[in-house]
Amino acid sequence: MAATLSSILLVIFFAVMIAVGIYTRKNATDVNGFVLGGRSVGPWLTAFAFGTSYFSAVIFVGYAGQFGWLFGLAATWAGLGNAFIGSLLAWNVLGRRTRIMTQALDAKTMPDYFGKRFNSTALKVAASIIVFIFLIPYTASLYNGLSSLFGLVFDIPYWVVILVMAVLTGMYVIFGGYMATAINDFIQGIIMLFGITAVILAVLHDNGGLLAATQALSAVEADGWTGGAFSSFFGPNPLFLLFVVILTSLGTWGLPQMVGKFYSIKSENDIHKGTVISTVFAIIVAGGCYFLGGFGRLYDAPGIYSESGKVLFDKIVPSMLSTLSPIIVAVVIVLVLSASMSTLSSLVLTSSSTFTLDVIKPAMASKNEEMSEKKQVTIMRAFIVVFIIISAVIAVVKDSHPELTFIAQMMGVSWGALAGAFLAPFLYGLYWKGVTKASVVVCFIWGTGLATIQFFISLGLISNEAWPAALKFTTQNSIYSGAIAMIGGLIIVPIVSLISKKMEAKDVDKMFECFEEKVTVAKKEALD
Repeated sequence: MAATLSSILLVIFFAVMIAVGIYTRKNATDVNGFVLGGRSVGPWLTAFAFGTSYFSAVIFVGYAGQFGWLFGLAATWAGLGNAFIGSLLAWNVLGRRTRIMTQALDAKTMPDYFGKRFNSTALKVAASIIVFIFLIPYTASLYNGLSSLFGLVFDIPYWVVILVMAVLTGMYVIFGGYMATAINDFIQGIIMLFGITAVILAVLHDNGGLLAATQALSAVEADGWTGGAFSSFFGPNPLFLLFVVILTSLGTWGLPQMVGKFYSIKSENDIHKGTVISTVFAIIVAGGCYFLGGFGRLYDAPGIYSESGKVLFDKIVPSMLSTLSPIIVAVVIVLVLSASMSTLSSLVLTSSSTFTLDVIKPAMASKNEEMSEKKQVTIMRAFIVVFIIISAVIAVVKDSHPELTFIAQMMGVSWGALAGAFLAPFLYGLYWKGVTKASVVVCFIWGTGLATIQFFISLGLISNEAWPAALKFTTQNSIYSGAIAMIGGLIIVPIVSLISKKMEAKDVDKMFECFEEKVTVAKKEALD
């Protein structure tokens, strides 16, 4: 029954995705249209594109299971942090100024912004390399969890699931570029909203309702607790929870695939609408996922443990779903596939556009070779195929060789590396004329350096046991190191900027003139 329902929903879902790609192909004939949708994307599409790029199968299957198991209902704080810091505050602080300055600089990607804002081709290339290195494992991680979920209803090899998802995502992104991605993100976002609501209601009903489920959860014991740990306000480990909130919420401010959504906003009014829509979407989807994961310990079954007794966090949510009705399971299959495909499309579009516009194009220009708009779009489409193939191969290899834990570890540090390197210089660069090239370089080194050290520690190649307490605390896992990388960048950039060589005042003043340009608005927007 579940297999039949899932098959019908998936066929309809895939048909709609491809149809959208074909319909929007007319909007992807030049670079501006392919990468930014002509900078004319409305509030609903932009807000849903932001939200669906934010939340993927990683949050629904991986993070919801892991942090719900570790913190109980307190894990919901991570979802609320995603909504109010990662969405509401991000839109208010970054949205308008990002749209204005990137248009004034004619910057189409985050590396392009760094290159033009700080008059440095080297910074643009360095940022492009960072994006290329650290988005690949992030992209590969999107397939995580699909195997166990599809295994609930389909008896098919995991590589088939990956192949279908990769091919179909690639098709509509290659056809329609950003506009196809935005429209499909909207459709996928609707599915996610209804899907997560249905799953939460079903799980609560399966456990006798909210009150009964919470009472059962409060009886679960934890270290130092005889009960109540997993239904308490801040959970059994508030400090770790705080770092999870910082990493998963503040991190969006420095991720190129997230910030890039602000480049394409159509108007001021769209920013206000997009802020509200994006925040509500995050409250429901992120808050709902973590809230759902909080009841994971009620499904403490042998299937979620490895042979050595270690908890397999990716198995927790599938274990919860295995007891539900076939129609709910079918909805979840489409929900998780929607979440994964929406984020995958955003990541491969970001990677391909960045590599083409910020590495290939400058390299050709240095040889006095011009690249036409058509050629640039063709190259971007080719790189979309390359990035999807690489991520799919990594996912298959990881599934076939579970002992290769380095791939999972690499994904753990990618978020911290990107946000640690980019967040501070991007944010300060929008607001402060005094940011220097040297501070950006130092922040790039700081963010990627700390992430690389964390990666080597996770692999066991180096040990932090003999390190000072502060360094040992920082590198105990990728959650701590990622959050500290972001916070450290916010401190490093202003300090280095105050003691390093300043940029030419006339150049910076000219860049910031875009914020002083006079515009006429309706009285509902501003009083006389």
